[in-house]
Amino acid sequence: MAYLKPPAFVRLIVNPLAVRIGLGGAVTLVVAGRVTGDEQTVPVIPVDQDGTRYVVSTRGESEWVRNVRRAGRVELRERGARTTFAALELPVAERPPVIAAYRAKAGRTVETYWKRLPDPADHPVFRLEAPTTD
Repeated sequence: MAYLKPPAFVRLIVNPLAVRIGLGGAVTLVVAGRVTGDEQTVPVIPVDQDGTRYVVSTRGESEWVRNVRRAGRVELRERGARTTFAALELPVAERPPVIAAYRAKAGRTVETYWKRLPDPADHPVFRLEAPTTD
């Protein structure tokens, strides 16, 4: 699996700013770290398609993706609201329409990622669902 590591400027300046002010439609995804259990926060731009919410990893096989796979759940923080979801990874064959909707929503800022990683297999996509309670 491929991964495009963000430059230091993005990690240290842009991502914290995006998380704080919702830059570009970003919300905060919160997931437990798979090793430490510590809270990891990352800005994501969720996309809604056919009544379902998704998150897409633009940079590929990132740490947050690995953490979501392990945890199976995420929290989205948006304008003070916190919502917990079960996160289910889509098979590669089901990703293209969600990725297309995501690219249309996110705009030019994400096109570079698909030039460098054109294969949908390189962009994990998670369907977010209300968690079941047992």
